[in-house]
Amino acid sequence: QVQLVESGGGLVQAGGSLRLSCTASGTTFTISAMGWYRQAPGKQRDVVAAISSGGSTNYADSVKGRFTISRDNAKNTVNLQMNSLKPEDTAVYHCYASIGIAKRDYWGQGTQVTVSS
Repeated sequence: QVQLVESGGGLVQAGGSLRLSCTASGTTFTISAMGWYRQAPGKQRDVVAAISSGGSTNYADSVKGRFTISRDNAKNTVNLQMNSLKPEDTAVYHCYASIGIAKRDYWGQGTQVTVSS
């Protein structure tokens, strides 16, 4: 079965950096889009960044210029480099992968990112 496992979350002071990673396993099908969402307490889940298999990227306006998404197709891994972190970036970050011809979405369990002021 498909599994996505995230790593790299933690506690950091405002202005600091964190790098999140997510690896998909349990599939031989093509992974098209991969990306990250985040959900803060009491708020809806919002997209942070996404990347296609060809490397095209999209970012939420709130993170443009601070976050960088990348992927390693050979390793089924997607990364999120987060710089200049702000307290409002505090959330649980979930990675996702769209897999197979039907582009079914699979989700990781999430990793907590906390930015202190």
